[in-house]
Amino acid sequence: MEYLNDMALFVEVVKVKGFRNAGESLGIPNSTVSRRISQLEKTTGLRLLHRTTRRIELTEAGQIYFERCRRIVDEARLAHEQLGDMLTEPSGVLRVSLPVDFAVTYLAPLFAEFAALHPKLTFDFDLTPRRVNLVSEPFDVAIRMGESPDSHLIARPLTSLTPSLYASPGYLEKYGEPSTPDELNGHQCLNITKGGIWAVKRGQETVSITAQARFVVNSVGMIKRLAMLDQGIMLMPHEIVADDVDAGRLCPILTEWTGQPMMVYALTETRLLPAKTQTFLEFLRARLASHGGS
Repeated sequence: MEYLNDMALFVEVVKVKGFRNAGESLGIPNSTVSRRISQLEKTTGLRLLHRTTRRIELTEAGQIYFERCRRIVDEARLAHEQLGDMLTEPSGVLRVSLPVDFAVTYLAPLFAEFAALHPKLTFDFDLTPRRVNLVSEPFDVAIRMGESPDSHLIARPLTSLTPSLYASPGYLEKYGEPSTPDELNGHQCLNITKGGIWAVKRGQETVSITAQARFVVNSVGMIKRLAMLDQGIMLMPHEIVADDVDAGRLCPILTEWTGQPMMVYALTETRLLPAKTQTFLEFLRARLASHGGS
């Protein structure tokens, strides 16, 4: 059943967005890739790809075929792994999409530990705020914070992070430190969304504040930087600002009050995970729990 190999090749071509990239990934000539995909189109009787000089795009038939083929290829790959040594020693390339600041400030040491445990793995990390397409892009998993998971994806909760309030010493010296949540209404509140409402709680008591801000920024790192430049108060998980608090660049305020817990998810396109991905997620869940996540 030669066409099964061509189905796997077709999936790789779509994932890496081109014949040349697929050939380099699999170690076969570009001409061979093109010939085998053309033969697959003859076998199916339908054009699967639109080809241009710069890129390829799926036809309507190709999109349907890719979605079915990818699941078949994943199941076949998983079956081979379950019969081989990869379950005990994962290998290959682990491709992960990550939120920038959480990865840099908190996850990086965990990645280093994981890499030391699994020397046969290599890593391709993409730090980006955008929602990657786990179906058409070559990622094994995406780690995301605080988003409502796409219903078409499999969401695995890893931990939850509880945000607290922080400001720089310079800001507090200039504008004073609020003593109640209501006093936040008179301060600059660095916000991740326009017209944001901050709900902070202490035990069973909850207070909602309209976060007034001169700066509305869609970057956690930028908000943290502005806070350290004395531009306002921010509501942020401790895990992202721990180093800056320890160094005295930020100060916790209203310490009895916290924001709404923020879930951290691992998103995958399928429940059928290869050993490298399954091992990675189990490691992250265990380490995040031991570091104080719930």
